Amino acid sequence: MEVLKEKVEEEEAAEREEAAERAERADRMEKAMMRPVEARKETTLTPEMLRDLERKLAETPLPSPAKLPLSTKDTLDLSKLPLSYKTNTPREEHLLQVADNFSRQYSHLCPDRVPLFLHPLNECEVPKFVSTTIRPTLMPYSDLYNWDGCAQFVSDFLTMVPLPDPLKPPSHLYSSTTVLKRQQGNCFDFSTLLCSLLLGSGYDAYCVNGYGSQDLCQMDLTREVCPLTIKPRERIKKEEKPPPKKYTIKPPRDLTSRFEQEQEIKRQEEKKAEEEKLWREEQERIMEAEKAKPDPLHGLRVHSWVLVLSGKREVPETFFIDPFTGRSYSTQDEHFLGIESLWNHKNYWINMQDCWNYCKDLVFDLGDPVRWEYMVLGTDKPHLSLTEEDDSGVNDDDDVENLGKEDEDKSFDMPPSWVEQIEISPEAFETRCPNGKKVIQYKRAKLEKWAPYLNSNGLVSRLTTYQDLECTEVVEIKEWYQNREDMLELRHINKTTGLHTDYFRPGHPQALRVHSYKSMLPEMDRVMEFYETARVDGLIKREETPKTMTEHYQGRADFLSYRHINFGSRTKKPDVDSSESNPRPMVKITERFSRNPAKPADEDVAERVFLISEERIQLRFHCRDDYITASRREFLRRTEVDSKGNKVIMTPDMCVSFEVEPMEHTKKLLYQYETMMQLKNEEKLSRHQAWESEMEVLEILKLREEEEEAHTLTVSIYDTKRNEKSKEYREAMERVMHEEHLRQMEAQLDYLAPFLAQLPPGEKLTRWQAVRLKDECLSDFKQRLIDKANLIQARFEKETQELQKKQQWYQENQVTLTPEDEDLYLSYCSQAMFRIRILEQRLSRHKELAPLKYLALEEKLYKDPRLVEFLKVFT
Repeated sequence: MEVLKEKVEEEEAAEREEAAERAERADRMEKAMMRPVEARKETTLTPEMLRDLERKLAETPLPSPAKLPLSTKDTLDLSKLPLSYKTNTPREEHLLQVADNFSRQYSHLCPDRVPLFLHPLNECEVPKFVSTTIRPTLMPYSDLYNWDGCAQFVSDFLTMVPLPDPLKPPSHLYSSTTVLKRQQGNCFDFSTLLCSLLLGSGYDAYCVNGYGSQDLCQMDLTREVCPLTIKPRERIKKEEKPPPKKYTIKPPRDLTSRFEQEQEIKRQEEKKAEEEKLWREEQERIMEAEKAKPDPLHGLRVHSWVLVLSGKREVPETFFIDPFTGRSYSTQDEHFLGIESLWNHKNYWINMQDCWNYCKDLVFDLGDPVRWEYMVLGTDKPHLSLTEEDDSGVNDDDDVENLGKEDEDKSFDMPPSWVEQIEISPEAFETRCPNGKKVIQYKRAKLEKWAPYLNSNGLVSRLTTYQDLECTEVVEIKEWYQNREDMLELRHINKTTGLHTDYFRPGHPQALRVHSYKSMLPEMDRVMEFYETARVDGLIKREETPKTMTEHYQGRADFLSYRHINFGSRTKKPDVDSSESNPRPMVKITERFSRNPAKPADEDVAERVFLISEERIQLRFHCRDDYITASRREFLRRTEVDSKGNKVIMTPDMCVSFEVEPMEHTKKLLYQYETMMQLKNEEKLSRHQAWESEMEVLEILKLREEEEEAHTLTVSIYDTKRNEKSKEYREAMERVMHEEHLRQMEAQLDYLAPFLAQLPPGEKLTRWQAVRLKDECLSDFKQRLIDKANLIQARFEKETQELQKKQQWYQENQVTLTPEDEDLYLSYCSQAMFRIRILEQRLSRHKELAPLKYLALEEKLYKDPRLVEFLKVFT
């Protein structure tokens, strides 16, 4: 009976302790808990009511996340993870209790809504609150300072893994460090990493738990237009009509039939309406073919993305970022169907607004407790401002003081993140894509990305555009290159026309900027554009056809701006070799010049035409500002001697001219002769320059063929892993330094060398000689120590005597000394005392170290391999 009575008493005591713990827990939760949810805003909870509510909420089951084991491929070494991944701190445990209580209240008051996504398991199967999984980090890369760079990096670096259940949030939420190591994750992993980077860069970013469209959740971009194919809109400048002049010529009278004009307009409108109808029908047919099938799970698919609020980092408008694609969307976009909750590294908010119209009507004022219910009271978001009527009732000092105390008791600081510092190595940042390659399929387009130096030709990106939705008929290809030695940056291939266009960065050996061609054979249609500042001749553009060549210049000293060469036909088939030995015959050369302000307009040539086959030269001068016509001259270029060998004399009929002011410009025959002879020399020069242009084209074509065959890549001198020359040079320098160090070690002074030199060469050392060598070496070293001490002592005594003499001189001449002499004396005394102190310290230090040095040398002699056999008896 006594045993039974003791058991009953123990059970009653346990029940009393349990009840006391529940009451204590209720009081603690009342203080540490956040604001009650919306349904309890006007109700004041007493401790008794709170205990009753706790009892009811304890009966409400919480969703228990199922364990999701890692696959064999993604198995992590948990032993290398830090302790924060495997356990929870007391503050984190307290936070989890607060979150559980918050979830029970939410489930009790809002039973029709899905459970909250609060504390999923991490990679170590430990529950962690979602806000503590975010680790704000500023990366040391300039490309990751803006939101678009961060979003593009996350999109490229990670591989999308769909959610196990598209209707529920995941049961596991890994740390960003683990996600970066695996280079794969679901939408929540993407959003957590992107939000961490954006917060570190200063943005007001949040992870969102909501609902998205099927294309958004599955990263299906086959119905999206590739951003690289969207051409910017060209602004059409309206031509401003000049104001009508008072005195103008009236236009001629219109004698056409108005009836015929009206009938023509009517026919054109009917034709246009018919074309628009056909176009609309075709567009409807295409849209019907492109239209996605109805999604039975529309509005139920769970998705996570990032919300960026306006304000920080000069963000003008709130927007969404899809972490899968890295693209930004407006909050009005129909891909985002609703929001359950959102969080950052400081707090957690529940959306209390209706999402019947998707996210279009949502107000993202997180300080409004009516629209957004926060979990932790200690939030940095401002509360909604009160009206004057509401504010009048809370002006009492006692109420304000009590309210401040209540908020102070209920405030709760979010624990620091349990995730390690996010680090991205330069190699991983450069590689970007998993395994260095990523393929994205768009609507009628395919985008391929590669890591730098992965392809031997420097290809880093390729965009293929197709004509049909099945992506079978290629329309054009764009290829982007990096680190090319030939500075090739972009290649555009039009499959319809066969036109190739190469774009180059500054630094090409021929200053090439753009090269458009259909064939690399010479004397074919091509266009070359150059960086004019890198060329001496100021060439901007060169257009070539089988029969013509046109060149455009800028900034030349001779004011040449245009040259056009017409070639004749030849019987021999042109190729690279024959073009040099058998150039195309030139028929006509046309040159145009800009205005030279240093010359009068009537003497400044505007256009010069060399009709080589007709032996004529035509000149057209610039027009005066107040004239509408310009002067012209034409010279008949004849041979200098006739058929009989007689010298041809200049005649008036060899120059035909039109002068705007014939009375002002009466040119004599001698002037015309000198002008014609000068034009002959300039014609030879122009023909030679045209031939040099042909040779330059051939040289460029040869160079481009060699560059395409070699496609050598450049490596920075700071890239020690890829730069073989730098690596070899560094290894050679290290080898030389190592050899030099070995030589210095070998070249150290041998303390026995002077004494061994006294012995006969080749004679074997005896024990008596070894003892004598040891004694002589020690005796010599002892004498050197004594001499050094005597030298320091002598210098010390000398300095002391000189100082005494100087002091005696000062005592004798103190009265007659000038201030300058006194300053010199004081300076000398200061320097002398400094030298005396230094000598005194050196002498005392030498006396302390001399015995130690002597003993060290004696020990070395006993251990010397040349004497150790003979001195063993004495050790």
